[in-house]
Formats: sequence, structure tokens, C-alpha cells
Amino acid sequence: MEIRVGFEITYTAVQPTPMVIMLNIHPSRQADIIGKEAVVAEPDVPIRFYHDSFGNVCGRLMAPAGGVTLRGSALVRDSGLPDEVMPDAQQIPIEQLPNELLLYLMPSRYCETDKLTDIAWSLFAKTEPGWNRVAAITAFVHQHVTFGYEHAHHMKSAHDVYEQRTGVCRDFAHLAVALCRCMGMPARYCTGYMGDIGIPPEPFPMDFSGWFQVWLSGQWFTFDARHNIPRIGRILMATGRDAADVALSTSFGRMELKKFVVVSDEVVGADVVKVG
Repeated sequence: MEIRVGFEITYTAVQPTPMVIMLNIHPSRQADIIGKEAVVAEPDVPIRFYHDSFGNVCGRLMAPAGGVTLRGSALVRDSGLPDEVMPDAQQIPIEQLPNELLLYLMPSRYCETDKLTDIAWSLFAKTEPGWNRVAAITAFVHQHVTFGYEHAHHMKSAHDVYEQRTGVCRDFAHLAVALCRCMGMPARYCTGYMGDIGIPPEPFPMDFSGWFQVWLSGQWFTFDARHNIPRIGRILMATGRDAADVALSTSFGRMELKKFVVVSDEVVGADVVKVG
């Protein structure tokens, strides 16, 4: 299977403004890119790319006065298989975890484990550790939280989501991540492309998606509390402790979002999907 992905995002700015963007496909999927991935700015200002401490690809640029349009496109080879399911995957005792995974047990900006630990243990103490426990957490969040773009708020935390019971995909992921950490399982936030492949089209504009991964049996496994079913065509862009680590763009000055278009579609035959 081949999937055409891309975006067009426009910001306005009153004066020249430094930016950091995180809009590239994750290095773990680089071998699947057919040809080259393009991430460019208009006007044609230079973008200097680097890797952050989580291994994500980031870009630095100076948006000119008036603003900037960011465009990206790539053709990605995909197995066409749904997310891996491994019911026998085991939870690793904390004392046996590699040092670099311990930060994924700690509280972070949007995942306040200190506020949710008692709740998590009251809900999941009797579940079987490992895959079944993560599946129980995923199902709980899926049922507990109602999805709606009108519920989005950039300051909403996992505890807020638990209490308010509403949110968007990142809120589902934050609550699931926090509950997994409370139960001693390293969990991290993920963002990327996920089109309506293998499912009926959703009646919402295409957006980047948020999901999460949990470390079991020595590897990261993907879970999705928003949809709670294995999905096809998920293309990872970035991972971090929570959404604060994987912001699509960070501006060091006042900017306003004017246009936001995302595509992620299977290429059928010679069809090509264009952004814009």
C-alpha cells in the first residue's frame, strides 16, 4: 500500500518571528518514504533541520513579517496491516526497565500522575498486568470521554479530561498515558497522520491525530483510546512525554493561524492526492 500524506498551514505575523516546527515524518518511518519528503516554506525562507532529545525531526526558521505558509508532502509505503495486537505482551517490572524509559513513568505537563494515581488503582488494580491492563485502560477512556472538536482547549490536562469527560484525540491519549504511568507502565504520546483507510469516512475535516504507545515485553506497542480499534495507515511523526513535547509549531512571538489542511489517503492506481 502507498499513502500520500501532506499539509498546508498558513500563519500571519506582524513582524519577523522565529519558529520551531515538527512536521516531518518520524525517523522510524524514513525507510518507508518513496523518493523524498518535502517540507518547505513560502516565502522561500531556509529551514534548518535537527533532531530533538526524543529523536524527532524539528525545523528552525524565521517567518517574515506578514507570515508564512508551510507545505509538506510525501509518498509512504505501508504494510496495509492494522496496528499490532499481542495479548501475551508483558508488563516489565519497574526495577528492570532501562534507565531511558523512566521519564515515561513520571508526571508531565499534561499527564499529572499525582492527581490520578488513586483513581487508576481503584479502577485497574484487579486487571491482569500487561496487554490486558492497557486494553482495559484504553477501553475505559474510550467509554468515559466524549469526542468533539468544540471541547478542545490547549490547557486541558489528563485530570481535566477525567473530570470533564470530553475532549479531542490528544485528550483521550493524555488520560490513557497518565493512567498507564500510574499503573507502572511506561507510556508516551504520539502524533501523526491517520486517514480514513479501511473504515467509513469520518464526517470531520482531516487533522493530525494523537495516540499513545506503551512499553511491554521490550518494545513499544500502539494503542488508540479515541478509536479503540486497530487502524490501518498510521504514520508516526513525533513522540514525547505529552503534547507539549510534540507541538506542530512553536512561535517565539505573536502569530495567527489562517489555514490548516491535512491529507492522508491511499494511492489507488495512478491517483495522486494534492495538498491545497
